Amino acid sequence: MSDAGPASQTAPPRRGLADTLELDKRLFGMILAFAVLCVVFQFMTDGKFLSARNIFNISVQTVSVGIMATGMVFVIVARHIDLSVGSLLAICSALMAQSQIEWLPQVFGLGNPVILVATIVFGLAVGAIIGAVTGWLVGYQNIPSFIVTLGGLLIWRNLAWYTTNGQSVALTDPNILMFGGTEGVLYPTVSWILGGIGALLAIFGVLASRRGKQRHGFIVKPVWAEVTLIGMIVALILGFVAILNAYPIPDAKLKRIYEAKGLTVPEGFVQYHGLPISVLILILVVVAMTTIGRKTRFGRYIYAIGGNPDAAELSGINTRLMTVKIFALLGFLCGLAALVAQARLQSHGNDIGTLDELKVIAATVIGGTALAGGIGTIYGAILGALIMQSLQSGMAMIGVDTPFQNIVVGGVLIIAVWIDIIYRKRTGALK
Repeated sequence: MSDAGPASQTAPPRRGLADTLELDKRLFGMILAFAVLCVVFQFMTDGKFLSARNIFNISVQTVSVGIMATGMVFVIVARHIDLSVGSLLAICSALMAQSQIEWLPQVFGLGNPVILVATIVFGLAVGAIIGAVTGWLVGYQNIPSFIVTLGGLLIWRNLAWYTTNGQSVALTDPNILMFGGTEGVLYPTVSWILGGIGALLAIFGVLASRRGKQRHGFIVKPVWAEVTLIGMIVALILGFVAILNAYPIPDAKLKRIYEAKGLTVPEGFVQYHGLPISVLILILVVVAMTTIGRKTRFGRYIYAIGGNPDAAELSGINTRLMTVKIFALLGFLCGLAALVAQARLQSHGNDIGTLDELKVIAATVIGGTALAGGIGTIYGAILGALIMQSLQSGMAMIGVDTPFQNIVVGGVLIIAVWIDIIYRKRTGALK
């Protein structure tokens, strides 16, 4: 007769510290690698890499690639690829440049505020329409996305050239230039307010997630872990705002700003940049795309298609229409990235967006999106874009030639995919 006491019952499996804290080990490894990268470049540049000026520049330069990377996550998760995003950015930029400089002033007259709105809407609409056509060819005509977008890479790049007759188009509307980052900043006071709002929303999000898990009977993190997480998020948000607020506007630029208003800069006056409008746009895009991916039916369908397309279709998901929507969304984001890119450069040039398709794909993959589909996060893609831009910026600061920079970036991409494959094999995600 065997004992049947409580001690004989199967004990629940013990959760390790990482599991208890629900740490994304791969993301944590990326953050650690990024931190090491920053420390190395900080040492090699004699403390200039982590200066307020360089962090401001890296943030602004990351925006256009980061915006497109958020859309590329959905495309790759759904088991597709888009090689045309750089060229799509170029055609949207060319059309917007011609609209605000040549076409719309003939209709509305120079200086009409309608031109700004019409230009932006036109660029976003063109991007979405081209993306939808791409999705239709892939979803309804069953042409591989690699072929469709490879053709698009050639078509849209050269159509952009013909749109401007191969000429660069200088942008003169200061309202357009505000989207570029350097000419459009929110200054310290507004930046602190937005930073405080962002910190409060982050705290609310963490606490709401905890209450939701408790309400449904799921295991939650220890209170100390939640407090630590909240502290890290708040410190990251407010620290980032503090760094941007510490970057002073150069005297020559400040003088130009005051002269445009008919004023004179007071003796000894110093003004600081604060949060760039373009970075704020990227933050809003990240929040929106994360919400779409996690909280909406559309987002759940994307991950279902990436996990098993046949099962998704049998469950009633219109995978063809979803493909059109996914590519249309990426096209819309390419139009938005075009607005930011041309505003940052203050002109449309024939080389705008060149190789951006490779940067976007690299950022997405480095950020943990699996090329096999079904796995990927928006914040991972942004971290990947930030790592890419920081790597290039750091190498440029220490005098590394551009060809070798591209060699290093290519090597980092291969290593990132290799590490991802090893990680997923060990965790059982890849069999």
